[in-house]
Amino acid sequence: MDGTESIPGEHDPIVDDPAATTLRRAAQEAEAIDEAVYAAIAGTESPTLDRPIAMVSNAANFSRLWLGVAAVIAVVGGRQGRRAALRGLIAIGITSAVANLLVKNLVRRHRPHREQQRPHSDVRMPESTSFPSGHTASAVAFTLAAAGEMPVLAVPLVPLAAVVGYSRVHSGVHYPGDVLAGAVLGSVIGTVFPLLSRRSWRHP
Repeated sequence: MDGTESIPGEHDPIVDDPAATTLRRAAQEAEAIDEAVYAAIAGTESPTLDRPIAMVSNAANFSRLWLGVAAVIAVVGGRQGRRAALRGLIAIGITSAVANLLVKNLVRRHRPHREQQRPHSDVRMPESTSFPSGHTASAVAFTLAAAGEMPVLAVPLVPLAAVVGYSRVHSGVHYPGDVLAGAVLGSVIGTVFPLLSRRSWRHP
């Protein structure tokens, strides 16, 4: 005996919490599925669809697509249309701030390695991190906020928002999981913001 006493558990191997281990494995498997779906879409030849889908994706840069849609709604829809357009644009502003300034900086997921599947894409690869898709978040937030004021707008805007979201995967700049997360974020803000704003905005 050397006179030293060992502290119980000092040299025992660290035992992971089973729940944490399960969650970690589930996250790894979900990421693997996400990347496999991306690879399947990006690796599929679709020359007929590539150009129009890229045009939609590029039109949504800096929310230009939704600014144009808001202008049409405001002109054609009268007073209700102007309210719907304004709510949609405010929802985009909130969503963009949350997605780009907060969530992207917290998660910091790398963009896909597009050069392996779509080296000649007509959509510029953004320099920001990948998660979530800001384009999708803004599209969904605008759609739900505007349609919450003017329900008929859901008919054209929901499919358009869906195309914008898909275009980000098709063009190789986002994983499907990024788009799904963006849709969830946009749904929350696009739904909650109109509910809160109705308390302070009186209808004429």
